[in-house]
Amino acid sequence: MSKDLTRLLRPNSIAVIGGGAWCQQVILQAERLGYAGQIWPVHPKAPDIGGHAVFTRLEDLPEAPDAVFIGINRHATIEAVHALSAMGAGGAVCFASGFSEAVAEDTTGGDLQDQLIAAAGDMPILGPNCYGFINALDGALLWPDQHGATRVDKGVAVLTQSSNISINLTMQKRALPIAYMVACGNMAQTSQAEIASALIDDPRVTAVGLHIEGFKNIREWEALAAKAYQKGVPLVALKVGASEQAKAATVSHTASLAGSDAGAQALLDRLGIPRVTALPDFLETLKLLHCYGPLPGGNIASISCSGGEASLIADMAVGSGLTFPSLNNDQRTQLRAALGPMVALNNPLDYHTYIWRDEGAMAQAWAGMTGDNVDLTVSIVDYPTTDPSDWVCTTRAALNVHASTGARFAIAATLPELLPEDIAQELMAGGVVPLMGLREALSAIRAASQVSAPVDDPVCLPGRAKASTTLTEGEAKQALAAFGLSVPRSQTVRSPAAALASAQEMTAPFAIKGVGLAHKSEHGAVRLGVSAKDVTDVVADIGTDEVLIEEMVTGTVAEVLVGIVRDPAHGFVLTLGAGGVLTEVLRDTVSLLVPSSASAIRAALTKLNIAPVLAGYRGQPAADMDAIVAAVQAIQAYAIENADTLAELEINPLLCTPDKAVAVDALIRKA
Repeated sequence: MSKDLTRLLRPNSIAVIGGGAWCQQVILQAERLGYAGQIWPVHPKAPDIGGHAVFTRLEDLPEAPDAVFIGINRHATIEAVHALSAMGAGGAVCFASGFSEAVAEDTTGGDLQDQLIAAAGDMPILGPNCYGFINALDGALLWPDQHGATRVDKGVAVLTQSSNISINLTMQKRALPIAYMVACGNMAQTSQAEIASALIDDPRVTAVGLHIEGFKNIREWEALAAKAYQKGVPLVALKVGASEQAKAATVSHTASLAGSDAGAQALLDRLGIPRVTALPDFLETLKLLHCYGPLPGGNIASISCSGGEASLIADMAVGSGLTFPSLNNDQRTQLRAALGPMVALNNPLDYHTYIWRDEGAMAQAWAGMTGDNVDLTVSIVDYPTTDPSDWVCTTRAALNVHASTGARFAIAATLPELLPEDIAQELMAGGVVPLMGLREALSAIRAASQVSAPVDDPVCLPGRAKASTTLTEGEAKQALAAFGLSVPRSQTVRSPAAALASAQEMTAPFAIKGVGLAHKSEHGAVRLGVSAKDVTDVVADIGTDEVLIEEMVTGTVAEVLVGIVRDPAHGFVLTLGAGGVLTEVLRDTVSLLVPSSASAIRAALTKLNIAPVLAGYRGQPAADMDAIVAAVQAIQAYAIENADTLAELEINPLLCTPDKAVAVDALIRKA
């Protein structure tokens, strides 16, 4: 990420090319935001635009502008970009559409985009098909429409490919200070990751929100995540749009189990970027990160004057990963002193209304719900829409708690509309985070507690050669065994007589399988527990040209699926799950990206519903977890070595016993 976007995003001079309503809006909105730099309209005929004298040609400008809004047609846009690049402009926003985003309707769009990129050279451009940016820190913008941004001293940056969503987000009334809003367009030249990397260089940016439609360059995202974590600027993602590439794999169970979105989630997890699924959660998370940065963990304390609200937050937090730690002795002592003997002390706490309007007692009680064992204390307060003045005591109590304890403290309304914006701004100014909507609040807390260091190892990038070969089970096992995977002793034969001869060299019981079928069990081509005397009959009954006869594994604790699917958008998706014939019924899986460390693999296995079985359920023996992890690492090693050609790989099942993990079925599809 080498582009210097400083002049473009923090300009001292802006030029506007074109004379239409959009271009006039750019000038109007810049002046409304208090832009103090130079504004130079460029148009061949108009004498005046927005009260500013017009320059007939770019060459007539006093100097190369820092930032340029190009509001003319797509063909003329290319010419203007070329001229601006040649004169040393700082960068441009390309408003016109009809480039690569329109290829389905106009096949020339792709060629025009290539011409645009070539014309730009080293000069950064946003778009095309892009609204531009708002810099509310310096009052600078290239933005051709209404917006709700106001000047701030510091705040969050938001990036989205959707101009309409970006407009809507600037209109939020949640007291979130937005420092930058950037609409990225179709990112012909400058990617979302590159823009975000430039924004976190501004020390006034406290957090970055990324509305992501797709990851264009994984290496850029890895660099961004590492840089942001090093600088202490947290990132949060609202990822939309499932990757269609992953659906190209259709042979294995893994392809359907991993799903089209598994790669995106695994990549975000690997980058240490928490993910939310709705715009309100997105904004509330950014607000929490702006106030306090990432939370150390998910331990929360809740206090409210109603048992209904206490029950509500407790129930809503189930399954979120958030926990309510028990009160310690110090907390109980402080709470009892503030609340008296009539209140049952718990977390979540219903403190009733005995101390209502007593700001000192309220602050003392609320402070009692803070502590070293709490990552965020939440006081549930719903301000009435009729007359909120009687609730001033809650605002003052919250501000008092934060000022006296320094603890992370939030006021959360059960409904977003029950926390007025002016009160939210007052709370924010005093260091208390105002969270609007209880569901949104819990989502934000969860996300803020999931910010983590990115994985150092780069993602293994797959090749794109079309998969044309499916190895037989025997060939797949042999290939994987070369990388250390344990497989049963076996032989492939072509007749009942040959099967009998092989059986006499091995130890019964046997598993006998037809060769050449992707899902053998669905064709009745898997027979287990076959004795030596029944081998010939079973082979004849299966009826395939070749059969695989192998020694059975005994003492199985659990069956595990290990699959790898090529996903060009995100890398190789490694899926671990409950294996066997009920794999797709149970749908008990977790996905990582290749390569994953032994510790990450072990942690992923503990998230499965079958984890208690692997650990030894109800007195039963436990599986050898070291052997399972080693098996997964061997499978990964094969995938990395064959990254250019591998499309999908699956072991189902990996039989896990108290002392080993053995792959008894294998599928490999590759170029």
